[in-house]
Amino acid sequence: MVLNIAYRSLGVVYGDLGTSPLYVFHSTFPDGIQDIEDVVGAASLIVYTLALIPLIKYVFIVLQANDNGEGGTFALYSLICRHVKLHTIANQHPTDQKLTTYIRRPLNKTYWASRLTGRIEKSNFLQNLLLLLVLLGTCMVIGDGILTPAISVLSSVNGIKVSHPTLSQNVVVVMALLILVGVFSMQHIGTEKVAFLFAPIVLVWLLSIGSIGIYNIVKHDPTILRALSPHYIVRYFQRDARGPWSSLGGIVLSITGTEVMFADLGHFSVQSIQIAFTVLVFPCLLAAYLGQAAFLTQHPEKVSESFYRSIPAPIHWPIFVIAMFAAIVASQASISATFSIIKQAVALGCFPRVKLIYTSKNNSGQIYIPEINWILMVLCLVITGGFKNTAQIGNAYGIAVIAVMLVTTILMAIIMLIVWQSNFIFLLLFLAVFGTVELVYFSSVLFKVDSGGWVPLAIASAFLTIMYIWHYGSMKRHMYEKQNRISMGWILGLGPSLGLVRVPGIGLFYTELAHGVPSIFSHFITHLPAIHAVLVFICVKYLPVNTVPQEERFLIRRIGPKELYMFRCVARYGYVDLHKRDDDFECKFIESLESFIRWEAAAATTLSDRSDMNPFLARLPSMPGQLLLANQEDDDDQNSNSISISQEQYSSSRLHLLDSLPRRFQHYSNGNDFEEILAATTTTTTTATNTINKADNESSEDSGMMRLRLRLSRSHAQSEEEAAATAISIEDQLQFLQEAKGVGLVHIMGNTMVRARKDSIIPKRIVVNYGYAFLQRICRDSSETLHVPHESLLNVGMIYHV
Repeated sequence: MVLNIAYRSLGVVYGDLGTSPLYVFHSTFPDGIQDIEDVVGAASLIVYTLALIPLIKYVFIVLQANDNGEGGTFALYSLICRHVKLHTIANQHPTDQKLTTYIRRPLNKTYWASRLTGRIEKSNFLQNLLLLLVLLGTCMVIGDGILTPAISVLSSVNGIKVSHPTLSQNVVVVMALLILVGVFSMQHIGTEKVAFLFAPIVLVWLLSIGSIGIYNIVKHDPTILRALSPHYIVRYFQRDARGPWSSLGGIVLSITGTEVMFADLGHFSVQSIQIAFTVLVFPCLLAAYLGQAAFLTQHPEKVSESFYRSIPAPIHWPIFVIAMFAAIVASQASISATFSIIKQAVALGCFPRVKLIYTSKNNSGQIYIPEINWILMVLCLVITGGFKNTAQIGNAYGIAVIAVMLVTTILMAIIMLIVWQSNFIFLLLFLAVFGTVELVYFSSVLFKVDSGGWVPLAIASAFLTIMYIWHYGSMKRHMYEKQNRISMGWILGLGPSLGLVRVPGIGLFYTELAHGVPSIFSHFITHLPAIHAVLVFICVKYLPVNTVPQEERFLIRRIGPKELYMFRCVARYGYVDLHKRDDDFECKFIESLESFIRWEAAAATTLSDRSDMNPFLARLPSMPGQLLLANQEDDDDQNSNSISISQEQYSSSRLHLLDSLPRRFQHYSNGNDFEEILAATTTTTTTATNTINKADNESSEDSGMMRLRLRLSRSHAQSEEEAAATAISIEDQLQFLQEAKGVGLVHIMGNTMVRARKDSIIPKRIVVNYGYAFLQRICRDSSETLHVPHESLLNVGMIYHV
């Protein structure tokens, strides 16, 4: 099974890394080879760069930092977010930590881990810097999605000039452009129908270049194996330090595509990628590079076409065809990776809303984003047609490659300290080795900014500006909604029917708030004093986890008395989950709502039957689930009774409540959730409310005393007739819900505009009033990204002054 997965990973993970031999030596020696010993030194550098970065760093270290099987920049960021409280992630709540996929390390932190965690949590500057670092890595991955097709396709097409040396370079460029247009134009179809060909193509390609490499070593210069000694790296720099240092910009291209091993981890497994790289990819690449080096020691003048010139004449055209297909596979992999990481950025609120199209019914990871696809195509065509040679494109590519690796190194250092809590000496060794090597490479490629290196910097700057403005505006909008939410007292003051006309049907009022009622609701009912018979405030919330299991998707709670038929639902998704409207979504939501009503009744019956138990030790109906806690955070109901319990009593109550609730009813575990549940479970029949007060005169003697405000409504005597009436009441509620469902669902969405207050500073007004407003106008409407049917959509407009 593992070998099968390792085989399939070849077509997705190693296309880019495998096609690097097409252009590495040309980019390393763009001005020709001055000394044969330089070839040996460069080959030695390539060997140890491949061993150090892809093999040791990524295969054996970075892959271990996966987020429940997912990899990439956002996977590392989500791991950090789960161990450090960051304000850059909105709508966080302790209830999220009870997800089965919310994997956290024990809270017993080491000295250095505690210091770094505290420093980050207290510093807004460090949190924003960390976010910028993640966004920078994301932008560089987008740059890879532009540069990989350009350099791979152009390098492969250049092979035609070996057999037709008089062919103009312009003709070669036109051929490359036509292939690129075809690659991007076919993206909407998806790769599901042809993906089975990717692995065989890359497998044949790797075996071919490995075999040709061995042939060249034997034929041209077997002594090239001396490049396996690091001594020749030292000699390479001793002869002329500036020349070798400049050549590092080309040598770094030998590890292009390394980040894909980690980014595409979610489709495979750590062990499968490790096996594929160590057993097949690494040996074949070593043989290919050493073979080209052996050829160049005999033919240094052919460095610009070293790959195709080193191929034996009888197999030139078959290898040319295989190279073309391998370049297309590499391009496809980088484009798909770009779609995936932008989808993750959208989910975490770091990129404007875009349209997601699912190209596979079986694989949710195969998506297509039209806007991004055409932007990538235009930029790729401009770069290919503008530079017309792989040397300058290689200079641009090198900056994008090494910048992503530097970001990964920094994030890995934070994870090693906070999450893994590794030995501090091991952390310093990790930074000293990999950080130093990557910084040296980065310093080399930066000096090629004027020779094409400015391209990824310009692309990254543009996308980084867009992403940061969008995130800043979204956070300001969320803070406005949070600060101006409506209290339950105001809603209850409207009367039994909220002072409105209750029309038949179910109204889904979308909000970004997971707690409280949004201010736009009051704006809505002020201008349209009518609302649906069943009203649900629904929040689609993305969490810093890779996925949320379907059975834990919905969190449902009741708002106010039962006769209001008002609920709150939080639909939770991970950053790789796909929210789409299918035939099952609304049905599953209604089923969850019905289950909640039934559970509510069962909980009320259980509490009333166990009158002999302490109120705060009552055990709810036995269902798989976790504990609900309570405090004064939620403002839905301010009338609560006061109970003081010691830490020992509180711990005891946790044991009684553990495993008592279904996961989809884990209602906001550090809000007034337990209070709300207990209050909601009491029937509208006669109840006696006990106020239990425990004096805390001994507080000075018992430092472990902890005061919690819990609202407990508990019936002391409920007759069988009252229980029967309750059952009928529940049936009436379910029937009422079904009747409302039969009428139909209406999706009510806020169409808000954000404006900076007049007293805001000028930069803020520019960013909010112009930058964020422009992005809001050109991005997809939220109804499209949530796949809300237009025939049942109602928009509510409002202006937020932040």
